[in-house]
Amino acid sequence: MSRATFDQLKHPMRWTIRPIPDKKEVDNLAAAIQVDPIIASLLLQRGVHSYEDAKLFFRPDLSQLHDPFLMKDMKKAVHRIEKAMATNENILVYGDYDVDGTSAVALMASYLLSHYPNVATYIPDRYAEGYGVSFKGIDFASDNGISLIIALDCGIKAIDKVHYASQKGIDFIICDHHRPGELRPQAVAILNPKQSDCSYPYKELCGCGVGFKLIQALGQMREEQVESLVSYLDLVAMAIGADIVPITGENRILCSYGMRVINEAPRPGIQAILNESKRRYFNVTDVVFQVAPRINAAGRMKHGSYAVALLMENDLEKAKLMAQEIDVFNTERKDLDRSTTREVLELIKELGEEDRKSTVVFNPEWHKGILGIVASRVMETYYRPTIVFAKSGEKLAASARSVKGFDIYHALTQCEDFIEQFGGHKYAAGLTIDPSNFKAFKERFEQVVADSIDPQMLIPEIRIDSRMAMERISPRFYRILKQFAPFGPGNSAPCFLAEDLHDTGYARGVGEESRHLKLDVYQPGSAPIGAIGFNLGNKLELIRDRQSFCAVFSIEENEWNGKVNLQLKIKDIRN
Repeated sequence: MSRATFDQLKHPMRWTIRPIPDKKEVDNLAAAIQVDPIIASLLLQRGVHSYEDAKLFFRPDLSQLHDPFLMKDMKKAVHRIEKAMATNENILVYGDYDVDGTSAVALMASYLLSHYPNVATYIPDRYAEGYGVSFKGIDFASDNGISLIIALDCGIKAIDKVHYASQKGIDFIICDHHRPGELRPQAVAILNPKQSDCSYPYKELCGCGVGFKLIQALGQMREEQVESLVSYLDLVAMAIGADIVPITGENRILCSYGMRVINEAPRPGIQAILNESKRRYFNVTDVVFQVAPRINAAGRMKHGSYAVALLMENDLEKAKLMAQEIDVFNTERKDLDRSTTREVLELIKELGEEDRKSTVVFNPEWHKGILGIVASRVMETYYRPTIVFAKSGEKLAASARSVKGFDIYHALTQCEDFIEQFGGHKYAAGLTIDPSNFKAFKERFEQVVADSIDPQMLIPEIRIDSRMAMERISPRFYRILKQFAPFGPGNSAPCFLAEDLHDTGYARGVGEESRHLKLDVYQPGSAPIGAIGFNLGNKLELIRDRQSFCAVFSIEENEWNGKVNLQLKIKDIRN
């Protein structure tokens, strides 16, 4: 068979090669920092143009963090907290029930308690109160003599709740990162870099990140060095990974230090979860898939306060018992989200809606706690903007998830006349509607998507950083590549394209129903290297009999029986 070439092939997945930087720039940077030109090209794609840029990229440093007082209202927030401490007021740290919210509450409450005793925490009940600041939470504060609420990862749209609190003599400080509406709550201070009149240089902090900036500011007022706050960064790193915010700029610094804490000296709650793994080193992906789902499961299946208690626990033995309890919640969650996902996919077929541009479905029996996970799974199956509704009291509540490039939050603003409340980001949102509006909302949303989405967005995209020859893959190359971490949005693990690949003849399907593909690959003249393709078991026929094929992959380490080898993590195959 003639040599397989990428450019001649068509496939349901879009393979997009990123623009190749200017060769002269590549050669100059490669010489300046003494690396392979492919490494230099990857750095240029990430905005690294000089030796100094590379030094900052490879060695993120706390000294690069922005002054927290650049954030609008930071001085007001700090002064209000200091006043509360000076006058012996009771403070309530209030947050959402997801990873970002519970991590932020654990961070803020732990820090405040290290300086001042009158601090309580509150996480709303997902089912009785719903997302964000609730009237019930404010009543709790009022009944317990609390005069200051610090809301984290929520509150930017809680106009009526903050007004209600003020009537009860309770002040609010809001630390949020969701998009503000036209009107803002009358809080003492609103810390949110996404406010149009906030000049803070970095806009992509998560809720826990905004909380960290507040404790950084409080520390500065006490002349504490930012290094004294490093132990809190395991929480920030977990929230950054779980909330899928860009790992660029300040997030990259916070996440880098936070992952170091997780690997070297994690808090007991995180250590108790990671102890179940045999791994020696954890990356952001491990945290997102091992720790975050368990933290989320508490709020989904029982109550988010379990997660806060675990993250604030200082005794490892107690933390282990708490982690075991949360693991039970997580097992229940996994069973439920699998069965619900099957039901949603069956419903789409029953309704004959396979060819729509969006998915909007509802069943009163679905569990409200797993709607976000289910929406993500269904979105990945049909690859289109997806909203999954369940019953929530007298209303319908939903989680919305979007495909790359399509702003689902903006799409929801065009359906506002059918929505009672909503909030979120470009790719994920939550909303509540009246049951009588479901049909009209569904049709409006479909029309908005159909009218505005680029058809290309409905085809999953793999972005390729560079072509790669197998002979260039070496332990030294990988050691440098590993320093690009932490990986995530805005700094994905480098993705390569190799052509004229061949299997050694022993490729096989592995895992349940042979869903995954295990193989060893080589190019003519190169040594074989192991490879794994998750959910690519159906590609086995494309590589049989040593056919020539192309593959898109990242490079990783595989640890097996105490031995560590490089392997390719294959994302797609064509021939």
